[in-house]
Amino acid sequence: MAEKIVNVKFFIENLKIFEELNALVSSLEGFHVQKSSDRTPCDILIIETGGNPPQDLQIIASAEKSTGAKEIFLTSPHFESDFMIRAIRLGVKEFFIQPINKEDVEKALLKFRKSQEIIVPNSKNIKRGKIINVIGSKGGIGTTTVAVNLAVSLIESKESLSVALMDMNLLFGEIPIFLNLKAPFNWGEMVRNISRADATYLMSVLAKHSSGIHVLPSPSGIDSNDLATPEIIQNILELMAQVFDFIIIDGGQSLDDVSLKILELSDYVFVVAILTLPCLTNLRKLLWTFNRLGFPKSENVRVLMNRYHKNSLISLKEAEKTLGQKIYSLVYNDYQTTMSAINQGKTLSAINSRAEITKNFKELASKLLELEKESQGGKLSH
Repeated sequence: MAEKIVNVKFFIENLKIFEELNALVSSLEGFHVQKSSDRTPCDILIIETGGNPPQDLQIIASAEKSTGAKEIFLTSPHFESDFMIRAIRLGVKEFFIQPINKEDVEKALLKFRKSQEIIVPNSKNIKRGKIINVIGSKGGIGTTTVAVNLAVSLIESKESLSVALMDMNLLFGEIPIFLNLKAPFNWGEMVRNISRADATYLMSVLAKHSSGIHVLPSPSGIDSNDLATPEIIQNILELMAQVFDFIIIDGGQSLDDVSLKILELSDYVFVVAILTLPCLTNLRKLLWTFNRLGFPKSENVRVLMNRYHKNSLISLKEAEKTLGQKIYSLVYNDYQTTMSAINQGKTLSAINSRAEITKNFKELASKLLELEKESQGGKLSH
């Protein structure tokens, strides 16, 4: 069967930009530049905006209807974040600042073509990544540190993996701060536009960190939280599981309807604790609650002891006896390295790759990869 040609149409006034993009699209195999007079629906429409947001948004809406474009890309000398958010709600998938970075445009074009080859959902062969929910047995014990550094350690352990990090610590999500990442969008955008959420839309909302992980922050206000039903969050996670090998969730400490749905969907739940009596008491109650709920299954719950030091007043054996459960992994106490990483917006491996705490996260990532390998009968994908 012949390969489908991707038709690209331009609405661009700047002659130089038009010529650059025209030459680029024409040079790519499987792409065709469609004349502006051609009434046939195009696959991709690339529009140049002129710095007048109300007018530009009206042009985008009108152009989408008149061309029947499957996707819209924008190019402009500059973009304001508020305009970008409103443009995404109209269906815009990519933004190219001028002067044009040809490599970025080519990647976006090829990504579109690849998305057209995706097999229908519900196929038995569809990819299904693992959802790892990191929750705290108490506030202020380093749950976000664990989630962030586990995600980064996974992708550093195996570069071919695709890893997403999602912040479900409602109102107080700090993942962008921990990674010094400017993320213009959050999962609130997907909640408001869930009817058109697909793999391409998902990737346009996610922010990519220099480590290679993709980040989906939590909203900074309460509006999206009110709209986030368990069903919508389930749709988002199921979509992410089709795209990524691992989805690491910073689940915070809440147990509302949304967080219970995430617990139900999670392949593994890592419960973060520290060796203090209040924390262990909370943890025991939490494990008891899981048992009463019937999910997550006890074999899928892992206790991770954070800020561990050998001279703790409570020993590991005493903690395990109190919990009635083995402690799965230890993260040693290293206040200086951890605070240095947080204050600089860097990962632990970026601050000190040889530190004991960094090695702890590498070991945790290796354990998780081994669990995945065992679940696939000894074969790890990708």
